Amino acid sequence: MEKLNPKISIIGCGNVGLRYAYALIISGLARQIVLVDIDKKRVEGEVLDLSHTAPYVSPVEIIAGDYSDIKDSDLVVVTAGKKQKVEQSRLDLVKDNVDIFKKIIPDIVKFSPHAIILVVSNPVDILSYAAYKFSSKPSKEVIGSGTVLDTARFRFLLAKHCNIDSHNVHAYILGEHGDSEFPVWSRAMIGGILFKEYCPMCSRHESCSSDKMLNNIFLEVKNSAYEIIEKKGETSHGIGLALVRITRAILHDENAILPVSSLVDNYLGINDIYLSLPAIINKNGVKQVLDIKLNQKEEQAFKNSASAVKKIIQAIRL
Repeated sequence: MEKLNPKISIIGCGNVGLRYAYALIISGLARQIVLVDIDKKRVEGEVLDLSHTAPYVSPVEIIAGDYSDIKDSDLVVVTAGKKQKVEQSRLDLVKDNVDIFKKIIPDIVKFSPHAIILVVSNPVDILSYAAYKFSSKPSKEVIGSGTVLDTARFRFLLAKHCNIDSHNVHAYILGEHGDSEFPVWSRAMIGGILFKEYCPMCSRHESCSSDKMLNNIFLEVKNSAYEIIEKKGETSHGIGLALVRITRAILHDENAILPVSSLVDNYLGINDIYLSLPAIINKNGVKQVLDIKLNQKEEQAFKNSASAVKKIIQAIRL
């Protein structure tokens, strides 16, 4: 059942927050959108600009607000955070953004205690875990965007390689949203057929089935963000639409399966950490994290992801 008059608040209105807001307006999912940012004047200008889309979209009220204005939000999306400086270590960046979350998350809970929190800021797995800790909310109500965009890139490249509509490609990138993420080749499917069984039917069978080709596809997925940032300075269009997809699953109570970052509870012996696994998403947040069966290589890759994220969490004493 869809929520009536859904209200969405966006904390942090840089490129990602604004691309999401724009895509959200076009989608027609929300009836009220609140934008909160430290640069209030600039956000007021963005709201004025966005408001002029009114004749072309579904009715939506757009507000440049403060934390008090997020009251009664159904969903609060957090994109706020510092970008990595030249020569700054990843660990120092994590510490800076965790400090920001120590201020942001309590204010979100104070003014909108029943909202689902969707974390987008990077490193998303660590900051989603931080949001969970700082909010004292049930883990199902704190979600990270995880590898939803990485998975979209994976599906796109597989579809391009096989000359198939990407809607008919089902495959996941799981684990950390970062350097230790991994592709789940053993469960990849095209049109309901396992990828390894589809390959012999494909005219590109010889190149398609080689380990080198498969690895090249994954490396292109993994390096996509770096390439985009090098060429245009930031990534925002893809994540904007990925966030709309997660938003629709929540507001429309879809029970959609998406590879979001959520609390891992005794999966492969791993606990108390946020990583991406396929999860059922509905109006309550994470309904269930699915126990996907991985092959031995993929299990080890997931454990490697967990180890990489755990080291950082321990280093910053979160």
